[in-house]
Amino acid sequence: DARCPECGALERHRLLKLWLDSNADEITGKDVLHFAPEEAMAALFRGLARVYKSADIEKDRADLVLNIEAMAMADGTYSCIVCSHILEHVDDRRALAEMYRVLQPGGLAIIMTPVIEGWSRTYENPSITTPRGRQYHFGQPDHVRYYGADVRDRIRAAGFELEEFTAEEPDVSTYALLRGEKIFIARRPN
Repeated sequence: DARCPECGALERHRLLKLWLDSNADEITGKDVLHFAPEEAMAALFRGLARVYKSADIEKDRADLVLNIEAMAMADGTYSCIVCSHILEHVDDRRALAEMYRVLQPGGLAIIMTPVIEGWSRTYENPSITTPRGRQYHFGQPDHVRYYGADVRDRIRAAGFELEEFTAEEPDVSTYALLRGEKIFIARRPN
């Protein structure tokens, strides 16, 4: 993904494929909304979903032009939202609240974001607004934070129940994954 090059789009695709191989029933026949879609990931969901819609804040990049922080759609519209490497770029509290609102009860948000597990708290500073400052502080000119282990608390604070799928051996070696890369499966309770 050109917007988040450090994040390894190929590795994300392989990790997601590995999760989907065991959890296809979570997507099969469902209505899926996919933010900032990478084509390889989009193909995985298109093949399973009843309805698949891609979304991006920029025009002509997806089926729908949507701001993940303020989605112009009804409550409970989708049964699955895919949010891969978006939250580190936006107001995550607003984005998570909107994902929760737009999901049907029992629906899930598949969330991937860089996490530094050794940090108990997320590092962010809203006074850092320049691309150069963000590059220095957050590793990329359009990131606004580095997540720590408390990313889980942020997801739960939006109302979600949370599960995790983590890249471990032997899958890391077999599928050339990034060690410790995670998928957060955030479910809206029924």
